[in-house]
This record gives sequence, C-alpha cells and structure tokens, in this order.
Amino acid sequence: MRVCVYAASSTQVAPAYHAAARQLGETLAANGCSVVYGGGSHGLMGALADGALSKGGEVIGILPKFMADLEWGHPGLTRLELVEDMRERKHKLLTGSDAVVALPGGCGTLEELFEAITLKRLGIYFSPILLLNQDGFYAPLQAFMQQVIDQKFMNPEHHAMWSLVDRVEDILPTIARTPKWREDARDYAVVR
Repeated sequence: MRVCVYAASSTQVAPAYHAAARQLGETLAANGCSVVYGGGSHGLMGALADGALSKGGEVIGILPKFMADLEWGHPGLTRLELVEDMRERKHKLLTGSDAVVALPGGCGTLEELFEAITLKRLGIYFSPILLLNQDGFYAPLQAFMQQVIDQKFMNPEHHAMWSLVDRVEDILPTIARTPKWREDARDYAVVR
C-alpha cells in the first residue's frame, strides 16, 4: 500500500508532534507500506521519513526544484523526485496513493488536504483521507466543516469524505475499514 502523508516542515512545534510523525513512519514501514511525502528533511516531514527509513521502509519524496536548490530535501530517501512546482508536487503525491494521512500542519498541509478533499468530492480521488487529530488539533476544522455542511455549502454525504483519527495506532485499521469513495460522487458534488 502506498500512503501519501501531508506533513509540516516546522521544527518549532511541540515535540509530541515530531514523535507522532516518526511513529507514523515506523508504523507504515513495519506494515509494508510505502510512504510518499513532500521530500523535506525538517520538522514533521523529516521525522516521518526518518521513522520509516529506520524500519527499512520505502520513502519517496516529491520536492519542487526551488526547494532542492535551498537544500530542503532529505538526503537519505529511497527516491527523491524533483518537480517543477507545487502544483506538480501535489499531483504526484496523490497519484497512485491508496490513502492520504494529514498530520497536524500549517497552510501547506491544509492546502494539500483541501485539494484532496475537493478531488474526492468531484469523484476524481476515491481513497481514504485521514486527519491525525493529535491533541485535538483538527477538532476546530471538523467543527468548521460541519458548519459548511449545515449552511448548505456541501451536502451531508460529504462528511464521510474524511476521518479524524486520534492516535497513530488507529491509522492503518481506519484505512482498512474505510470503503472506497462512491463512484457516483459527481451526482451529489453540487448542492441543490
């Protein structure tokens, strides 16, 4: 299974977030999953990659060339693919992934997450999307998205496009029990 992980590059966040990212990398690798992520060496990105690599896992980084020029890439990955820009990076991260996991993060993580959710809503992406709700990080987003649904900007069915998971240990079981998104997703993509 190929798991796309959205992760932040900040080194300043609480150590618990770094520990969870490393644990996720270790868990995915120990269970034979390939990890594809943004290719960075710092913050949660670096912790995720280091965790997976420490267990002999396959780790694929997708890094825009300007970030490589700034030496932001992780030097020890199984494979580092350089792309032209952020748009191509997002496309390559999702293409062929069997699931998406969003770790707590900032605007980049949220932008990637919302693109995945949007593509799922439009019936272009069908795999599970999980948000690691460590220490309640994504609870405000969950409440906001419920408001979006309640105010009819999205349909009630859209609430099932993602799952909040409180612990790293629950990620793989949640992926396993989450069905593929409905093939008729386009039939209710528009709120009528």
